[in-house]
Amino acid sequence: MTLDVTARPQRTVLGKSASAVFLAGVVVVLAAASVTIGSRDVGLDDIVAALGGSTEGFDRAAVATRLPRTALALLAGAALAVSGAVMQGVTRNPLADPGILGVNMGASLAVVSGIAFFGLASATSFVWVAIVGAGLTAVFVYTIGSLGRGGATPLKLALAGAATSAALISFVSAIALPRGDIAGGIRSWQIGGVGGAVFDRIWLVLPFLVVGFAVCWVSARGLNTLALGDDLAAGLGERVALTRATASIGAVVLCGAVTAITGPIGFVGLVVPHVVRLLTGADHRWLLPLSALGGAALLTGADILGRIVARPAEIDVGIVTAIVGAPFFIYIVRRRKVSAL
Repeated sequence: MTLDVTARPQRTVLGKSASAVFLAGVVVVLAAASVTIGSRDVGLDDIVAALGGSTEGFDRAAVATRLPRTALALLAGAALAVSGAVMQGVTRNPLADPGILGVNMGASLAVVSGIAFFGLASATSFVWVAIVGAGLTAVFVYTIGSLGRGGATPLKLALAGAATSAALISFVSAIALPRGDIAGGIRSWQIGGVGGAVFDRIWLVLPFLVVGFAVCWVSARGLNTLALGDDLAAGLGERVALTRATASIGAVVLCGAVTAITGPIGFVGLVVPHVVRLLTGADHRWLLPLSALGGAALLTGADILGRIVARPAEIDVGIVTAIVGAPFFIYIVRRRKVSAL
């Protein structure tokens, strides 16, 4: 019950480059649509004026609101997709995803606890606390999933992550419900969304995302070696434990930083890497950057869809990604041959 990545047809550099150009084009189109489409559609003149700093009139004010929202959707989608791809590579588990493994909820519990018990209020403190919570949860889930015969199998990791996530959701509810002063904001944040984004918060989280992307990119070649198995990777001179730890840190930083400002958004890190592998193969040097483009496209597209299906109201992007991702998760689970990468 394994998936032999070496059996996949090799993609040419030209084909991979074409895929990258295609995904980049999709991202550009969706970003433009995200600024234009909403409860109130706007024209090019208003977009240009808003980019120049003018917020006079409803249309230009709408553009000024959508610009940071679009930027956050692009960054968050890219970060979650890369985080998922790295987690899948580190664990050789096709079911790995920040949401499924409970990492998102670990970050959420840490932020909620910080707000309720320590009076955290600044965006920077949210990011640090979320990263710590995400890291501790990742270690806990991997440890639980590694117990017993066979080590950290995909099924055991998925079950450990699901159980941990359910427990953490209960803890979040137990903390928030008695606190009427914060319960409303926490419930809204727990759904996961990019509405209400402002550039000030994006600038605060951007350094964490840059570091996370850089660490993951540096680990790409090592992840390719880990795909061969720990014993063979060690025989080839790869420092398996160091490579796995480094890549995991990058994934946790990306997941924690995004969760701190958007709330837990699931399934982006599951769906996107699987789709991108169909275009580029399993080489992480291509998989990671193209997953970033694919994640940006998916989350931005989901945000646009959430704005237009229930006009003038909106559906949070976390709900849309769950609707898309849950059937995909079931499909992956039912493919018995795909139990390891």
